[in-house]
Amino acid sequence: MTPRRRRMLTFAVLAVGLTALTAGGALAQQWWGRRASPRDGIPADRGGVPDWKVDERFKRDVFTFVRAEYGSYGRRGRGGGGGWATDWPDSDLNFSYRLQQLTSLRVEPRPITLRLDDEKLLDYPFVYMIEPGGMVLSEEEVVGLRRYLLNGGFLMVDDFWGDWQYQNFYREIKRVFPDREPEELPLEHPIFQCVYKLKERPQVPSIHTWMGTGQTWEDHGPGSREVHYRGIQDDEGRLMAIICHNTDLGDGWEREGEDPAYFREFAERLSYPMGINIVTYAMTH
Repeated sequence: MTPRRRRMLTFAVLAVGLTALTAGGALAQQWWGRRASPRDGIPADRGGVPDWKVDERFKRDVFTFVRAEYGSYGRRGRGGGGGWATDWPDSDLNFSYRLQQLTSLRVEPRPITLRLDDEKLLDYPFVYMIEPGGMVLSEEEVVGLRRYLLNGGFLMVDDFWGDWQYQNFYREIKRVFPDREPEELPLEHPIFQCVYKLKERPQVPSIHTWMGTGQTWEDHGPGSREVHYRGIQDDEGRLMAIICHNTDLGDGWEREGEDPAYFREFAERLSYPMGINIVTYAMTH
């Protein structure tokens, strides 16, 4: 079953603003200082993130947040960790919860990780890739990601900074699509306007950068300061990948419970609206 066939037929966003939510410390805080390994799965206590039950009548039609596993500089596979496991499971749990809370989309409470060459990836319409600045794909991963995207899947790339990390990602994505070029997406593009009408292309720093320097950007060498959102289209003009460069949307999800000011400035105002826009666009186009 292809990702396109798995998509929900309707996706209505509820008239609930993030300002109605409680920012006071519950969601990610219990995970502070102790990273979970993806091979351990989702812990029973969920780090304080509320749980919910999926209606049995629709258990095959829920949206599941899928994180891409990929090879990076000799670290491969579920047990190896590496860049792909950054922020797991906090950001994935929090984002799944907020997506369930703020939209009418039926959401699976337990996000998962899958290798790019796993056949099961084709069962899911959306996959999240983080920190690809050190990504090194195997030939099987190159073929798997190409097949996934050309069959209707959607890729969100997040949290990598500067020219060097971008060039590494660019080299690997050109192995996937030698004949396709990532193109800058203007603020007028529907992905920035489809639910939340964004007035800027969001740039989110890690909480540590922001609290330590007050900057909205992370210094990873030349080319780190200006935020970029680039897209890759298929032959029909469908946007099948969004590349969020010089921003860390996932930290806004992961760290939402750790500092009220960071929540208001970045999680509430930028990370969640952009993430919800991206998933909405992926599920309806």
